[in-house]
Amino acid sequence: MKPVRKQQLINATLESVAQYGLQNTTIITISRIAGLSSGIISHYFGGKQELVEATVKHLLDQLKSALLDRIGQQSLSATERLRMIIEANFTQLQRSAPATKTWLSFWAQSMHQPGLARLQHINSKRLYSNLLFSFRQLLTDDLAVIASKQTAAMIDGFWLRSALSPRPEEEFKQAEQLCKKFIDDLLKQYGDINCR
Repeated sequence: MKPVRKQQLINATLESVAQYGLQNTTIITISRIAGLSSGIISHYFGGKQELVEATVKHLLDQLKSALLDRIGQQSLSATERLRMIIEANFTQLQRSAPATKTWLSFWAQSMHQPGLARLQHINSKRLYSNLLFSFRQLLTDDLAVIASKQTAAMIDGFWLRSALSPRPEEEFKQAEQLCKKFIDDLLKQYGDINCR
């Protein structure tokens, strides 16, 4: 039951943040949404902060799984892999209201809480290293570093703008396509022969 209960609490935390915001999310709001006693949160997580961190780790794990599911055992070109990285960042889960509101709250709080700052560092580093791995197969090292930084900023920027849009679903779809176009244009600009 422990993994089931923990996942219930993580799901309830996502829902509570979506409804009330991170600041107004409490042990009581989470336990009420989960339909569990508030004492169980302390039992499994120690408190609200630890549960919030576990919730962010869950979103990070889902992001990683989305990429691994797309890549699988396939033999992909570096360009195809870059497109998969973009798709993984714009999955239905990552653009859902509970996830977007949790991510936005997480980014704001990561400037003040070391545990969340560490998770943000892991998230940024993972995206950058995944991009760099693929770009290094297509570009010189110097250009691969620049392209990876630009693409990471493009993904994060478009994701943020979409999450804050009055029509997020429409904006997320367009953002994914614009990020893919950015990669194609970048590779054409630098003369990569494998960009098709």
